Amino acid sequence: MATANPSVFLLTLNGQIEGANFPEYDNLYCKYCFVYGHDWAPTTGLEEGITQIASKSSQSPHKLIWNFPLETTFKSTNPSGWPQLVLSVYGPDVFGNDIVRGYGATHIPFTPGQHTRTIPMFVPEPTWRLQKFTGWLLGRRPEYTDPKVVAQGEGREVTRVRSQGFISVSFHIMTKDMKKMGYDTGPSSPASSQSATSAWSTEEQPYSV
Repeated sequence: MATANPSVFLLTLNGQIEGANFPEYDNLYCKYCFVYGHDWAPTTGLEEGITQIASKSSQSPHKLIWNFPLETTFKSTNPSGWPQLVLSVYGPDVFGNDIVRGYGATHIPFTPGQHTRTIPMFVPEPTWRLQKFTGWLLGRRPEYTDPKVVAQGEGREVTRVRSQGFISVSFHIMTKDMKKMGYDTGPSSPASSQSATSAWSTEEQPYSV
């Protein structure tokens, strides 16, 4: 039974890293992690993970399919520092070394329900051509020591990057006790009121009669 005056609200996400479009590369895998503010804490699920290696097929020569599940619940006292999903894609170069093929990030959707995000990816670029050549020769490409910097933005204004590929992610979002704490992220329609039997908000609510 829900408490009358909750001290935290909950954000639950279920979804999957569906796949990617990297026309120039194959045999890629993806690492993910979450970045969130100081008032947030995970309660269930995994904070980070890694997919299997995906290869292109004759049926989909331009797309890599992972369908890797995401399932995490967070608690917080305020929306500041809303969680972000950070993605890093890796694959082999011509010498067989695993190097980064793209970084990207997106906020977890704010509204309950089903969502799909197409996340543009990018890679850091060497400042000088000589650095680019020696990096290619030695199998050492520019990459971030901590991929979470992608979501933070601090220091990125001095980083030279190049766009490269896209990743598709699907989310199913549920929230609990946000309205009781004074936060409303749901649709403005009167039909979107919460069910009397559940404090959880989902996209299914607007279709109830």
